Amino acid sequence: MAFKEETTACLADLVRGSVWKRALCRPWLPGLGARDGCRQSPAATTTATATASSPAPKTPAPASTTGSTFDSGLPTTCDPGPANQIYAFSAQDLAATETVPLCRYRNKVMLVTNVASKCGNTPQYGPLQAPYEKHRDAGFFVLGFPCNQFGGQEPGDAVEITACTTKYGVSFPMFEKITVNTDAKFGAEHPLYTWLKAQPGAAGKIEWNFAKFLIGRDGKLIKRYSASFLNGAASEQAQLDADIAAALAK
Repeated sequence: MAFKEETTACLADLVRGSVWKRALCRPWLPGLGARDGCRQSPAATTTATATASSPAPKTPAPASTTGSTFDSGLPTTCDPGPANQIYAFSAQDLAATETVPLCRYRNKVMLVTNVASKCGNTPQYGPLQAPYEKHRDAGFFVLGFPCNQFGGQEPGDAVEITACTTKYGVSFPMFEKITVNTDAKFGAEHPLYTWLKAQPGAAGKIEWNFAKFLIGRDGKLIKRYSASFLNGAASEQAQLDADIAAALAK
């Protein structure tokens, strides 16, 4: 088996949650770092077995080779409004086909999260896709922002990132790879994340891949969830679903 094929096979096993193969994959996927991929809290570690033994991700309908397409029902132009609101920001989509103004999601409920393909938290793509499918027609959107800042666990380009999200049936909007915490190696953080971390109740650096911010229809932060939230506990999935439903009802 060629080097590239071995790497692809290891990545496929990783995203399916094959914990025992992570050590074997490390020679080809050095970004994995520690044995358990992402560093997780002790509480999150207790759910690792359930996550690892979950069914293989479903195969989605055919999609773009470089990322999710955006909902055609959303406005293509919009008023960003005041500079201190989330709608003032924009981001390049993963396919690099357009700069997306976040005012496109005005009056919608958003869950913003930084994602990675080679992380112990990567199986969270499934629990993120589920509420998107359930609540999308009511006005709920997940916005995924790839980030390579934590353990080098998102090193690939748009095609490689999409290869991973496809395994999980992801169809929610995916954006360009960004920096979420300013530092010397990765440079300045995206302005959206400067704003998110400045909101009441959300202060502090992003701790790892898959930190999550729930934004209400009014553009204000409702809740920040930890990176380990959704790592397998059914109660967490139920809590997120209830939070989304409550936000949509306002």
